[in-house]
Amino acid sequence: VQLQASGGGLVQAGGSLRLSCKASGMILSVFSAEAPAWYRQAPGKQRELVASISAGGSTKYADSVKGRFTIAKDNTRRTVYLQMDNLKPEDTADYYCNHKTTWGRGTLVTVSS
Repeated sequence: VQLQASGGGLVQAGGSLRLSCKASGMILSVFSAEAPAWYRQAPGKQRELVASISAGGSTKYADSVKGRFTIAKDNTRRTVYLQMDNLKPEDTADYYCNHKTTWGRGTLVTVSS
């Protein structure tokens, strides 16, 4: 299984980005049962869980992103999305997707003030 995150970039504060995480080689039943979650790591800080989505579609978010970020998944595409709105400079970080012990390469999000 490989996790490929994409969609990062440079955006001004208040702007939006949508990240995608494609789980290549993951069978449908595994993806459907537990889709990859989104983490982020800012310079000098520990990696933190940003958002996750359950098999039934229930979502969880870090307090710092509630109301601004939305996680969604497309089982048929084996892809998890992270819609990020009203971005703030403190959202600047490398964003990673994770499934159990598998980590994808990060995609860098930079929010300028």
